[in-house]
Amino acid sequence: MTAGSSPAAPVVFEGGQGAKKGTMNLIARPVNFIKEVKAELGKVAWSTREELLASTLVVIVVTLILGIFIGVLDIFLSKLLSLLFK
Repeated sequence: MTAGSSPAAPVVFEGGQGAKKGTMNLIARPVNFIKEVKAELGKVAWSTREELLASTLVVIVVTLILGIFIGVLDIFLSKLLSLLFK
């Protein structure tokens, strides 16, 4: 685990570091971060194209169904209120 990557291992700065070591740290830390990001992305279980398309289709269908339901409910309630307040 890299120090500072979680609250359990906070970053500790030590005083008295030379300018050369501090400069190296400015270069090494971002490089180390990129290496860690690449390692973590390698662990990700990426969806297949078929899974992605199926999930997208489900989202589109559910969105359409809910949109139609809310539209019909809105029309019904509008007509009901217009009858009540006439």
